[in-house]
Amino acid sequence: MSQLEATIRKNLPYNVAIGLSDASFFGVGWGFASYGTIIPLFVSTMTDSAILIGLIPAIHAVGWQLPQLLTANRVARLRRYKPMVMLMTIHERVPILLMALVAWLLPATGPGLALTLTFLLLIWQGLGSGVTANAWQSMIAKIIPSEYRGRFFGVQAAFANSLIAVSSILAGYMLGWFDAPNNFALLFLIASLAYGLSMLILGFTREPVDEDKELPAVTRSPFDGMTAILKRDRNFAWFLALRILFQFASMGFAFYIVYGLRRFDMDGITAGLLTAAVTIAQTVANVVMGWLADRWGHRNMLIFGMLMVSLSSILAWAAPSLDWFYAVFIFSGLANVAYWTIGMAMTVEFGTEAERPVYIGMSNTLVAPATILAPLLGGVIADIAGYQTTFMISVIGGLVAAAMLVFLIKDPKKIK
Repeated sequence: MSQLEATIRKNLPYNVAIGLSDASFFGVGWGFASYGTIIPLFVSTMTDSAILIGLIPAIHAVGWQLPQLLTANRVARLRRYKPMVMLMTIHERVPILLMALVAWLLPATGPGLALTLTFLLLIWQGLGSGVTANAWQSMIAKIIPSEYRGRFFGVQAAFANSLIAVSSILAGYMLGWFDAPNNFALLFLIASLAYGLSMLILGFTREPVDEDKELPAVTRSPFDGMTAILKRDRNFAWFLALRILFQFASMGFAFYIVYGLRRFDMDGITAGLLTAAVTIAQTVANVVMGWLADRWGHRNMLIFGMLMVSLSSILAWAAPSLDWFYAVFIFSGLANVAYWTIGMAMTVEFGTEAERPVYIGMSNTLVAPATILAPLLGGVIADIAGYQTTFMISVIGGLVAAAMLVFLIKDPKKIK
């Protein structure tokens, strides 16, 4: 065992505790400023456009994905990732504080300017998460040994989701206790405070310098070598295709909250309860699916997740009442656990230590166009043919994605 590995394993319990604490406060912030419920509800007070509302979760996802390949070369040449993580993560936290100001000033500015500022802040926040993401994932892959990563990502997400559940219920009640838009301003302010505490805790992570790491050569473009990797690693190429397909398969998810609002007259408290239901399900699923992924393989958990896409979507399509949406949201949550938590753990298994940032970057940046196109397409379909048509397309997409995993993709951990 090298000195670096010995240090990493010595600090493992401490770093796990820091990671879980960071995730807990991040979860509080997310619950009070959820991209799936709270922010869409805020935007729906300013516009009726299904396309704009559907773009909200997509902006965050694209912001997370798009910069990762662009930062891969820089990250790959770092012997210590934490300084970059701390510098970049500022940009995913400050915009939420400014969004509180936008909500507070809404009566004075009017919906037109407030809507524009809201989307600019969402773009800034999303890109801030993206320029942080590659370095953060590389840091976690470094300080958490391979045999524990599935469980760590799962338990970390479970901690975050448990706090999201609590804070989202409180957020739902607060929407009713206070008048709009001051209720949204208060929620965003609380979220920004929680994100600040999360960042403070993240700064205590112990990451040793890797003096023995073989640094890749400087390249002129972050896309250098990308084609060679795709030709050489066909398994990864299919995995990348799956991640792209998932965006279209799950495009109906972005419209659940608005569909419930418009068809079943859903109120803010119910929106909070639905968020709580899905996050409680995700809390349990992250732990169980992370544990199962470490033992039975990431691929099997992804197959399950893609089937959940179809099940969630067909229930939304058929729902005769709002009560059905608890199951709809829970199954969508299981699908997202598979894509994000298990997908993240599977992504870092591709390539060598030096290649990992490029693989991470490719698996996110190359998916970004589909992430933004999918909700746009879903919004257009919803406006023209109705939300239920969008949901049925998602049903078909989930089944095709599951078939890809069964017939075309292997678990990289098992073929190394």
